[in-house]
Amino acid sequence: MAAAEAEAGSLDFELFVTERAAALLRFAYVLTGDVSLAEDAVQDALTTACARWGRVSRAEDPEAYVKRMVVNAHISWWRRFRRREAPAAEPIRTAPPTVDGSAARADAEAVWALCATLPDRQRAAVVLRFYEELSYAEIAVLLHCAEATARSHVHRALASLKVTLSREGAEDA
Repeated sequence: MAAAEAEAGSLDFELFVTERAAALLRFAYVLTGDVSLAEDAVQDALTTACARWGRVSRAEDPEAYVKRMVVNAHISWWRRFRRREAPAAEPIRTAPPTVDGSAARADAEAVWALCATLPDRQRAAVVLRFYEELSYAEIAVLLHCAEATARSHVHRALASLKVTLSREGAEDA
């Protein structure tokens, strides 16, 4: 009986990966800002999820559980390699093109360039707040910090972006 349950769990995990891998990779890319880091974070998270699929699949929201694993994998990477610098490849856009998306693409590129200037934790907090639409409490859980700290990360990131935008606006005038 245990072998049948293990096989059924394996099939459930494979179905989950088939259905959600692309979304997890997009989430990780927005979180990390780097295709390679995103792929590594998703791979680490899915490897861990596979080993613990019985527990993960019983969670209220397995996808949220795995997203937390992705965030944790990226945080682990921060801790190991924070002081090292690596050249970043050009981002690969996975969204389908719009009819005339040149203006929208220019806006998205500008927003991405601004977000890339933020420190890691602030960028992660902004991504989780505005891209994933998570509450501050959920962000705090994912970033392993107090809710007030999550609010502070978002607030400081927005203040930094505002200063950068106003400075660029003054230069253009």
